[in-house]
Amino acid sequence: MPSVGIVVGDGKKEYPGKLTLYVTVTCIVAAMGGLIFGYDIGISGGVTTMDSFQQKFFPSVYEKQKKDHVSNQYCRFDSVSLTLFTSSLYLAALCSSIVASYVTRKFGRKISMLLGGVLFCAGALLNGFATAVWMLIVGRLLLGFGIGFTNQSVPLYLSEMAPYKFRGALNIGFQLSITIGILIANVLNFFFSKISGWGWRLSLGGAVVPALIITVGSLILPDTPNSMIERGQFKLAETKLRKIRGVDDVDDEINDLIAASEASKLVEHPWRNLLQRKYRPHLTMAILIPAFQQLTGINVIMFYAPVLFQTIGFGSDAALMSAVVTGLVNVGATAVSIYGVDKWGRRFLFLEGGFQMLISQVAVAAAIGAKFGVDGNPGVLPKWYAIVVVLFICIYVAAFAWSWGPLGWLVPSEIFPLEIRSAAQSITVSMNMIFTFLIAQVFLMMLCHLKFGLFIFFAFFVVVMSIFVYFFLPETRGVPIEEMKQVWRSHWYWSKFVDARRT
Repeated sequence: MPSVGIVVGDGKKEYPGKLTLYVTVTCIVAAMGGLIFGYDIGISGGVTTMDSFQQKFFPSVYEKQKKDHVSNQYCRFDSVSLTLFTSSLYLAALCSSIVASYVTRKFGRKISMLLGGVLFCAGALLNGFATAVWMLIVGRLLLGFGIGFTNQSVPLYLSEMAPYKFRGALNIGFQLSITIGILIANVLNFFFSKISGWGWRLSLGGAVVPALIITVGSLILPDTPNSMIERGQFKLAETKLRKIRGVDDVDDEINDLIAASEASKLVEHPWRNLLQRKYRPHLTMAILIPAFQQLTGINVIMFYAPVLFQTIGFGSDAALMSAVVTGLVNVGATAVSIYGVDKWGRRFLFLEGGFQMLISQVAVAAAIGAKFGVDGNPGVLPKWYAIVVVLFICIYVAAFAWSWGPLGWLVPSEIFPLEIRSAAQSITVSMNMIFTFLIAQVFLMMLCHLKFGLFIFFAFFVVVMSIFVYFFLPETRGVPIEEMKQVWRSHWYWSKFVDARRT
């Protein structure tokens, strides 16, 4: 079916529509799916520093840090079982995201969100009532299954519901809810750590609350017109699109959605089709963007922030409070991204954020190296030193929060054509979880061996990813999601893979 939308001067198509209250509220509710991911990132690092939690499940770590205060500070928390507790979730998320691809495509985005919420709720309850390490691990696996489903479906849902002119801002609502989840978790950790003996149960069990929010939310949300068309519900999709866009004239957009759906039905094996030459740029971005997002080192900072701050000389309470400060910065900077992503563009935020992260990582490495050296014994740490380290970490977190944090989810979710969208998004989530798992699993060991050089390690990858963005990532601001192929056709490099004759 031919598309006859309004064509503006640069060849991009425009569809009539406005940002309605209905779609705004819908996207806010859907974005709450990020709360469960953020809450888990924030809660894990704080819980692992609580004495009562360590004594019950990881006594060797507790004894190691209590008995020898002058040993190598870099290696205080080096424990395979402790890191497995944190990182096991991401293996589960990796596996479930593949299943979620099928569910999202065949049954709709909201069903996938519902399953994610239910699984996360079950994992939170098991962790809250845990009496043995195996219960912790099984609970973490259930949490991971839930995150795999929500991280696969929520970004797609937001990109499909939002008017293309506001797609960036509404999609970043997902990342904003992640940062809010992290902040809430850090604040709760600070207060629950003062409850002797069982405060950790409240921290872990508290994950039930964000799980219930997305579970109930998914029951009241409408499905996207794209998903309805994909399942043959054309009339319902047209009615829903009119309500979402706030106008009656949606013929051009609905025609393009139907055309995209008909094309997608010709694709019997979307996973296999991802290997076709014309999908080379999409596959490249699905792999590299989430990998680079984790290689910034952000999750190391966020879910190990209390551990890291204790390592550089903060007391337990001060460490948790410093994590709260970084959480506040994270939320504030993500709000900056919501304002600027559709105003300044994706590439500008990627490149500015990369430069800012590079400077701050080098500064943190220099500060820690100057005091701790290679033996990890800093002696007495002055207050000004701790403030300087926290300041540069906050500068780093801010840079990530308005660049690679939200854009690492936004850009992949908006560039995939409908016929490969669910499969490609699963690859994005899988790569994110693979690298999150690997970094979470080896971070404490790397800190022990690389010492302050760990920050140089991540700074190197920030340089690599910034170069990649500069040369290979086209600007996608203001392009309707079903017209994204024009972006690739006009790119200096990707046009050789994606051209009019081959698509």
